[in-house]
Amino acid sequence: MIVRRLVRLLDSRLRLSAPVRRAMAKVFPDHWTFMFGEIALYSFVALVLTGTFLALFFEPSTTDRVYHGSYQPLHGKTISAAYASTVELSFDVRAGLLVRQAHHWAALVFIGAILLHLARIFFTGAFRKPREINWLVGVTMLTLALLNGFTGYSMPDDLLSGTGLRIAYSVVESIPLLGGWLAFLLFGGEFPADQTVPRMFFAHVFLVPAALAGLITLHMLILVRQKHSQFPAPGRNEHNVVGSRLWPSYTLRTLALFAAVLAVTFALGGLFQINPVWIYGPYDPARATSPAQPDWYVAWEEGALRLFPAADFRIFGYLVPSPFFPGVVLGALTFLALYAWPFLEARVTGERTAHQLLDRPRDHPARLGVGVAALLFYSVLVGAAADDVFARLLRVPVTSLVWTFRFLALGLPLAGGMLAYYLARALRAGSAPEFAELTRADLHRGAKDDRVPGDGDGPPAARIEVWQEFGLVWRWRYVEPTGGAKDLELTSNIDYPSEQEAAKAARAAYPGVPIGPGRPPPGLELPAAPATRRLGGPLARVFRLAAWLVVLRAVRRSRSR
Repeated sequence: MIVRRLVRLLDSRLRLSAPVRRAMAKVFPDHWTFMFGEIALYSFVALVLTGTFLALFFEPSTTDRVYHGSYQPLHGKTISAAYASTVELSFDVRAGLLVRQAHHWAALVFIGAILLHLARIFFTGAFRKPREINWLVGVTMLTLALLNGFTGYSMPDDLLSGTGLRIAYSVVESIPLLGGWLAFLLFGGEFPADQTVPRMFFAHVFLVPAALAGLITLHMLILVRQKHSQFPAPGRNEHNVVGSRLWPSYTLRTLALFAAVLAVTFALGGLFQINPVWIYGPYDPARATSPAQPDWYVAWEEGALRLFPAADFRIFGYLVPSPFFPGVVLGALTFLALYAWPFLEARVTGERTAHQLLDRPRDHPARLGVGVAALLFYSVLVGAAADDVFARLLRVPVTSLVWTFRFLALGLPLAGGMLAYYLARALRAGSAPEFAELTRADLHRGAKDDRVPGDGDGPPAARIEVWQEFGLVWRWRYVEPTGGAKDLELTSNIDYPSEQEAAKAARAAYPGVPIGPGRPPPGLELPAAPATRRLGGPLARVFRLAAWLVVLRAVRRSRSR
């Protein structure tokens, strides 16, 4: 009763009932791949909750202090305040180690869910018009997530993260002309500087999370405004969304997913050790950990630095160090390609119409090949970031592994991308529903497929057919390709006196769907006239014209008399 009165009180002043009803009636698709975005959202919530707890105990300072905590190997040693507070949080704060490790696992899940979400959008063409803006928002969120993960990983001032931070400083410093100034601005002076950890703390806790929260809000608002995309299926078209309503079915499902994300995050934090900084020890510029590697989401940059050969040179007298290309140019080109892809594909294919239905990856072989090649390339770089670990486990020289990864980085993406491209062409040209069921004939047809790859030549779009039955009434049907042996057909059960009336009714039922002539079902065609009857029509018109001429001549004679 009290809740009802409170709701009525708020509605009488804010008039929220109408928009709330519309929001509750919003339909969400049921496909499991749409959960990646929600997992990323709930991981961000877990990051905010655990990060708030950690910020209460972390001291963002490199000032020296003597450690007197529970971890005996460090007892009585002089270390930085940032490192000391991290160790104390792990051993002396109740539930501190659990929350700290859950925070680290949540960051890994957050970035992984964003990558999977972007991969789903890329391979299904969900970035096309009118969703280019949301694609740009998502890529920006990925960039900020990587930045926030790296700053949080580097704040404890331990030997492993300090080594990575020193590499990042060198990469920024390698930028010609501007490198020294940018390094001073970002790190607060020559590394290691006293301002580095406080600046990272401010960016990690305040700036980047606020930007991410704003982008998530913008992403959701655009999603509500444009509606969800969906996979092709019977009953789905470019103008509807088939799935579950927000209330109550989808709300219960997404709350269960939220609880599952929190449960998995804290289970990982409690059962699986991650980033044990007390083992690494405090950062010392004269030392480095080996074997060691960063978190996987920045390992591709580390791998590129390890594989790129030493190739310093000068341009107009200015030195261009070798870390500039793998550390700066590769990352810049990667995100520039991500930002530009929707517009490049639209320009190449000429496809500029709005899309509500998603593509199957096989329907765009060129896009699939490029995506597979890119994933393989960055996977090789991630593996190369752990070449020292592999060398220790396999007992082989690191230099041999470096050359192996160099050949893999050049050959594996090309081979994998071409294989995915030709398999997609074979699926598109043949009748096999899956890769495992491809036959030699399908592969042969795929090799001879003369359609331009990547031109948006997937399954034909939905259409409306209008025809005349028995030469008397007009009917129409809605036809939607399903990708199977038989298309979805919905035929009107009303007769119309003219073709225009039938087309008008079809446009009202399915606005925007193209309308064209069609054939009536078997048995309802107008019977073909025999040859004599087909000639009778023109002969009858000739006889009628002659009769009128005779009558007209008789009338004129009568008047002349």
